[in-house]
Formats: sequence, structure tokens, C-alpha cells
Amino acid sequence: MYQLASRGEREGSIVDVDGVRFGEGFVVIAGPCAVEDEFQMEAVTRGVASCGAHMLRGGAFKPRTSPYSFQGLGEAGVELIARVAEKHRMPTVVEAMAESQLGLLSSHVSMIQIGARNMQNYSLLQAAARTGKPILLKRGPAATLDEVLYAAEYLLVEGNERVVLCERGVRGFDPQTRNLFDLAGALRLKELTHLPVIVDPSHATGRRSLIAPLVAASAAAGLDGAMVEVHPDPARARSDAEQALDLGAFAGLMARVAPAPKVAASPSR
Repeated sequence: MYQLASRGEREGSIVDVDGVRFGEGFVVIAGPCAVEDEFQMEAVTRGVASCGAHMLRGGAFKPRTSPYSFQGLGEAGVELIARVAEKHRMPTVVEAMAESQLGLLSSHVSMIQIGARNMQNYSLLQAAARTGKPILLKRGPAATLDEVLYAAEYLLVEGNERVVLCERGVRGFDPQTRNLFDLAGALRLKELTHLPVIVDPSHATGRRSLIAPLVAASAAAGLDGAMVEVHPDPARARSDAEQALDLGAFAGLMARVAPAPKVAASPSR
């Protein structure tokens, strides 16, 4: 049985990421699926910050189903998101695909994401935990809740208690949505663990029209936050164009939720 992640008698944990506190109110992470260029990142960062987003996301190493799809800018993408985020005083989260990327990410970003495809990559989990950085752990597309929590144990047992879990949809049978958004599963995780639990309706649904209502539902249900894909011009996005909100739609989303208060803090890299 999972030991360190279990709620037991313990109250919910607070995970601080450069002044953004998961577990106190509703945290909103926003930004593009992939870092593309400086114009895109400046526009989206300025836009989501003005709407009240707490953290900036952006992919530099992209785990794409097809090897012919855009794979991200790599090290240049990490440096770009770090530079733009520092200008706008926003903490960042970027996905690690391999242990070899952890040194670069540790020195440039606020939080390291372990994506759905790597949820059970145990050597990567252990190495990421040892960086001491906060970790955002996404549920795999076919993972049970127990498996999510055992993956979290791999992080916690290394002494890194700054772990946030993310429900991003599990594989279903109906092609009307990209995945099955398991709100009940996310709420059950909140019952089972003291760790904060957020959602990613962008990857769960693959449909921009469903994102705002699902974020609002997640906030109303008492979850700890949401990660949302936002692009200044979704039609031109190099990945996940159909599930990215434009800045106007993101402003409307933020008007529907009551986000956690932002704490003034200068991001530490």
C-alpha cells in the first residue's frame, strides 16, 4: 500500500512553487502546448499574466505520437520560456522527457512536469525527485488511481515532498473527445491523498469548447487547479491547435473561476 502519499490522518499538503501555492485556492497554469518562437511566447505570456494566470506552461521537448510531428525547440525552447517568464514574473512548468534533460530544466524552470507517457518511467521519476524541484505528475492514459499514487511514492520516497498530481484524461472508446475526462477519479484522488490534485481538460477533451466548463466544474468540485493550453493564434499552432484557447477565450474562462490569490515572488531558477 502507498505510504507517503496516503491521506491517512494528514491534512492536505501545500506545495509552494515560487510563491504559487497549490492546495490553497484554485491555481491556473496556462500557456502553449509547444514553445515556438519569441513572438508567440511574449504574446501568450503577457496575455495570460494579464488575465490572472498563476504559472506559465510550455513544451520544449515534445512527446509526439508521430516522429514527423513538431518535436519542440529543445534547449532553445527552455531558455526562451525562462527568459520570457522572468520578464513577466511568472513561475514556469516544463516537461522532462529524459534524465539527460533534468540538469537544464533544474536551472531554468520552477517546476518539472512528468508527462502521461512517462508516469511509470521509474528511473526518470527518481532522478527528477532528486533535483529537489517541485514535480507535476500526470496520470497515464491507462493508469489506475493506485498506479498514479504508487508513481507518486517513487517521488516522495526520494525525499521530495513537493508533488502535485494531474488528471489529464484516460483512454476511452468514444472519438467525440480525445480522452475520457475522469472528474470522479480526480475527486477520489483527493480523498486518497494529501497531495494537491489539478486537471488538464485540454488534453482530456481535445476540444476547446469543453475546456472552460470543465475548469469551472473542477473549481466548483474543490480540486486544486487546472492546466490550460493557450495560444495567441490557435489556427497557427504547431501542435494541439484544436484544443488551444485564444487569449479572449482564456479571459472568459478566468472570469468564470475564482483563482487563488497571487503571491508576489520573484521566480528562483
